[in-house]
Amino acid sequence: MGWGRCGAEPRAAPGAATAPAAEGRAGSPAADKGAARRDDSASEGGGMSAADPSPAAGAAPNSDQGRAAVASAYQRFEPRAYLRNNYAPPRGDLSSPDGVGPWKLRCLAQTFATGEVSGHSLIDIGSGPTIYQLLSACSHFEDITMTDFLEVNRQELGLWLREEPGAFDWSGYSQHVCLIEGKGESWREKERQLRARVKRVLHVDVHQPQPLGAGSLAPLPADALVSAFCLEAVSPDLPSFQRALDHITTLLRPGGHLLLIGALEESWYLAGEARLVVVPVCKEEVMEALVRSGYEVRDLRTYVMPACLQTGVDDVKGVFFAWAQKKVGM
Repeated sequence: MGWGRCGAEPRAAPGAATAPAAEGRAGSPAADKGAARRDDSASEGGGMSAADPSPAAGAAPNSDQGRAAVASAYQRFEPRAYLRNNYAPPRGDLSSPDGVGPWKLRCLAQTFATGEVSGHSLIDIGSGPTIYQLLSACSHFEDITMTDFLEVNRQELGLWLREEPGAFDWSGYSQHVCLIEGKGESWREKERQLRARVKRVLHVDVHQPQPLGAGSLAPLPADALVSAFCLEAVSPDLPSFQRALDHITTLLRPGGHLLLIGALEESWYLAGEARLVVVPVCKEEVMEALVRSGYEVRDLRTYVMPACLQTGVDDVKGVFFAWAQKKVGM
């Protein structure tokens, strides 16, 4: 399923340069459990810089002020509302193979099944409050780092990692992944393995040249990166999206792999009281950004959001999945 060419000129997400009316997507520190150390290096959560006050209307959307507005908006992000909107029915209904959930899980499972995306360390960039994106990854990497800009998201991840009461129930996703992988693994064993291999949950800011900060606890460079619904959701414009991709690419070894999932042609979404702006991107712009950041694009798929899943919580038109390999020498 393809998409028409987006406009050649970079477009700012609506409202990105003005004082935010609402908010965005992000996480919190997970406590130590057994041998797995899960650290948190900052008090704010998601994938972008939190600069000061919102800029005045009319400020250039690709300025520091534009990114500050996005960061400020995300401070009202509600993880549970975001999870209800996107990972509970109808979008969280995994019974239909044509649903968006099964499509994302299938893309990930099929890519990891090639055996090419493997190694010692993997970093999940902008994890948000979700873990599904790592269910197929956890059998291929021994050391997994989860990250988010928002403390509330890192806290939400900590509940699940520590198996605390009230944690979001991902068992349906775990069961579905075990089914499509077809290895005879139980969903409880799948979740046990993922919890054991997530060694830390860290603060990340994709708008900084060193997204994990100096002296990061994550093993660098990583063998692979995963990032789902992060870069476009925290960038006020297309140049900021490109720079954020450049920044996270510095965390990846030459020859390493990036699995990138994101929204197509989305300009806003809701997370409780927060209404967050998103830079709209199309398939061709994602492809161009990956090439500019020094990747060979191995696979790029798109999914058109059906009318039954357009529930009023966003204006997303579809989803993309990209498998890209960082070129040697980059």
